Amino acid sequence: MAMAASPHSLLLKNPNRPSNSFFLRTPNTTLSLPSTNGFFFTPSRLNKPLSITCATQVQDRSTTTMPTQSRDRVFNFAAGPAILPESVLKKAESELYIWRDSGMSVMEMSHRGKDFLSIIQKAESDLRTLLNISSEYAVLFLQGGATTQFAGIPLNLCKPEDPADFVVTGSWGDKAFKEAQKYCKPSVIWSGKSEKYTKIPSFDALEQNPGAKYLHICANETIHGVEFKNYPTPNNKDGILIADMSSNFCSKPVDVSKFGVIYAGAQKNVGPSGVTIVIIRKDLIGNAQGITPVMLDFKIHAENNSLYNTPPCYGIYMCGLVFEDLLEQGGLQEVEKKNMKKAEILYNTIDESNGFYRCPVDKSVRSLMNVPFTLEKPDLESEFIKKAAEEKMVQLKGHRSVGGMRASIYNAMPLAGVEKLVAFMKDFQARHG
Repeated sequence: MAMAASPHSLLLKNPNRPSNSFFLRTPNTTLSLPSTNGFFFTPSRLNKPLSITCATQVQDRSTTTMPTQSRDRVFNFAAGPAILPESVLKKAESELYIWRDSGMSVMEMSHRGKDFLSIIQKAESDLRTLLNISSEYAVLFLQGGATTQFAGIPLNLCKPEDPADFVVTGSWGDKAFKEAQKYCKPSVIWSGKSEKYTKIPSFDALEQNPGAKYLHICANETIHGVEFKNYPTPNNKDGILIADMSSNFCSKPVDVSKFGVIYAGAQKNVGPSGVTIVIIRKDLIGNAQGITPVMLDFKIHAENNSLYNTPPCYGIYMCGLVFEDLLEQGGLQEVEKKNMKKAEILYNTIDESNGFYRCPVDKSVRSLMNVPFTLEKPDLESEFIKKAAEEKMVQLKGHRSVGGMRASIYNAMPLAGVEKLVAFMKDFQARHG
């Protein structure tokens, strides 16, 4: 038996065999397999000593050829987690094993090390550029989804007896209101529930509480496909506007200065699930209720630059790649143009189908991101979804609370995906209309 000199391999050698072979002696068995990976099997009699040879082959990763073509990907119309830009996925793939010259994956990095600090700082800087976020605002990368901020916002901005106003245009606005009831005195000043969440009210008609600490909206209702095209102004001169922008975040330019707080889950337009982004005016930080858990205290996270505890490091890295991609496209004005074109051809197909397809949302507030629609013959809906999946268009089933279909056409959905869906819809109507 001899030990190989290489510290990365262990060789138990038979002097009569080459070093790249593996010997296993079993009774009355003959086994001979050529080696392609450094192992070789050979028979022998049981009463002879066991001889094993293992040869380790070290591959030089620098010479490994990356695939030059995309794999056969589907068009993913899911509401979230959702499609990501193909270029972002490929870059992440190329950096997965070793990020630049760090010698490790982003998933292995200390969140307090210089490499990850450079990642999170660049992600924040690029987001500030995209949305023109001034230094008067803090940008926080948190966890827990936008749903956690349904509690975090009233806990940070209100005392238990403080009023707050909510405009409820869908399920998520309703959930935010119900959670706020635990920590302040919210009021629903308008709800679209009676009309199945298909409209947004005239802002002049809103009867706001003059003492409300804030006015809360959900800028885009993912389930019902209702989107604010402009934004109301709080009547209270000291009140602020707060928006859940989870499903249209970074889909178009937004004047951040009109808001006290913008918050969003990343998993629809800017990254994978696990990251929540909060943009908050700095003068609103530091007034949390005494019962506020430390992980919901904006002051703690702002003072620690989102690094109070271990953040979702890889998710933040992915968000950073998406921000880079959006900037390379020319910024959010260019992104909005692409989104408007995709939405236009899809809505036109619905509206020009003579009722075969129907979108219930008022045309003036239809979402550019989430397009709900039904069939004139509801019994065909399951067939529609099945056949679309066979054509590699998936996740078109509507939310369980409303049924029908829903096509989520976020930033990363290419025009080709929407064009393919539209062609399928026209063909399906021709066969079943």
